[in-house]
Amino acid sequence: MSETVFEVKDVHFSYLGKFPALCGVDMTIRSGEKIAIIGANGTGKSTLLQLLDGLIFPDCGHVTAFGERLLEHSQGDEKAAHRFRKRVGLVFQNADIQLFCPSVREDIAFGPLQFGVAEQEVKRRTLEVAQVLDIQHLLDRVPHQLSIGEKRRVAIASVLAIDPDVYLFDEPTAGLDPLTVRHIIDFIVNANQQGKTIITATHDLHIIGEIADTVYVFGRNKSIVRGGSSESVLNDNALLEANNLIHMHRHHHDDKEHVHQHLPMEPHD
Repeated sequence: MSETVFEVKDVHFSYLGKFPALCGVDMTIRSGEKIAIIGANGTGKSTLLQLLDGLIFPDCGHVTAFGERLLEHSQGDEKAAHRFRKRVGLVFQNADIQLFCPSVREDIAFGPLQFGVAEQEVKRRTLEVAQVLDIQHLLDRVPHQLSIGEKRRVAIASVLAIDPDVYLFDEPTAGLDPLTVRHIIDFIVNANQQGKTIITATHDLHIIGEIADTVYVFGRNKSIVRGGSSESVLNDNALLEANNLIHMHRHHHDDKEHVHQHLPMEPHD
């Protein structure tokens, strides 16, 4: 049986103690799995990823990572925090959160340097990940001058350079052009084939079939309403419609009413 990477038990979390974001979440994630977290906006997807990344901590319940409880005080232990940060990498939806150095090259190199990787090895990794994500031509650019898609790829590169065991992606394809979406999907698939655990929060159902084998659906109650194979979840139209992941679009043509199913990312006309 594969190693348990994360175990989430009856987790509740609220912002400022009064705005519930997660209500009784249970989940077990094993090494090498490829998982998608789907749900409408505001159902707790991003909050869950931040909990898994040790950025926030449950009000009650607990999160276990690699067999150890994720606790706020443990992140103050430099050695424990470094062990964890080397194994888990989060790519935020807003890449500007992650990009703060004067150049793309320095942003990619920042993480490995913080973990004590030798300078020559950092240079090698920087060039390697730039090639993987096709951003060699951006290495000497200023990050804030890049497009959204370019920033997203640089943010992924900054995590890839650390070479974590687990990748957490928050809406990785939101607002991107089709070619950049393709680059990111290919990266996710290839990383998983190399044994990495992939957890992606998204409301873009178009990409689920490629990026996930298992899907968890979060509902308006801020908890998991269904978990299962990507095929079984994506084929359950009643479930998807009830959780605002698809909707029926009606229009009249030639004096007849036509009803079509639309995914959230599809345009209407």
